Amino acid sequence: MTTPPPVAADLDRVAGAVLADPAGTLLATDFDGVLAPIVADPEAATADPAAMAALVRVSGLVGRVVVITGRPVRTAVRLGALAGRPGLERLTVLGQYGVERWDAETDTYDIPPAPAVMTELEARLPAVLSEHGWPDAKLEHKGRALAVHTRQLADPRRAFDELSGPVTALAEGLGLHTEPGKLVLEVRAPGMDKGIALRRVLAEAGARVVVYAGDDLGDVPAFQVVREWHANEGRGIAVFSGPGEGEPLPALTDLADVVVDGTVGIAAWLDALADRLEAG
Repeated sequence: MTTPPPVAADLDRVAGAVLADPAGTLLATDFDGVLAPIVADPEAATADPAAMAALVRVSGLVGRVVVITGRPVRTAVRLGALAGRPGLERLTVLGQYGVERWDAETDTYDIPPAPAVMTELEARLPAVLSEHGWPDAKLEHKGRALAVHTRQLADPRRAFDELSGPVTALAEGLGLHTEPGKLVLEVRAPGMDKGIALRRVLAEAGARVVVYAGDDLGDVPAFQVVREWHANEGRGIAVFSGPGEGEPLPALTDLADVVVDGTVGIAAWLDALADRLEAG
């Protein structure tokens, strides 16, 4: 299959797909790096007020808004202060790449139990970090996943590079998947990614237009779904919140229709889209 060229590089033309069918539009976004800035301590990654205000504006103008994150769903809801937030009463949050779910309308959570193998991973991973010279790498326990953060170390990039192979080898030996990100290695069970999650929610919503905003390699499957959707089923717009860490991510930029500068750029882009929708 040959994918089409990007929808457009300017807001006027990109917004045209949404303007033509706002009720049929699904807006989906990542959390970290899109709605919340990337910070050294993942527990301090609270939502950017301007980005959230813009998301609220757009939420009232399109058919459906969904957050798809690698975070546990309860963590994303807490850090984003999403429960009871006016304007996001119909929001859905899909956590752990789509395995977990929270619906704002009913304030209900669907959280399957974590695989038993995660207990063995948790027991063995610290020894791997120590063996390769980085015992102080931060471990973030996510229930269904375990993330190794190198951002707080003295040489974050070197630590990331030196740990990537050993962490991946341990994960593969346990039948798990390693997802590299911005100075983080996340080990989780295979079988679910943001592309699968996005396609499922598209079908559930009956959407005809999809806008997806992401910032890291875990968003590539969702960007690919956007391109496939645009080629075969409807209109698709991929928004890359970058560059982040000062490093290019061609896997995302090559698939993106729009590139903005982090959460500040996302806020400005969503506000401009809301302006166009309200004017239209």
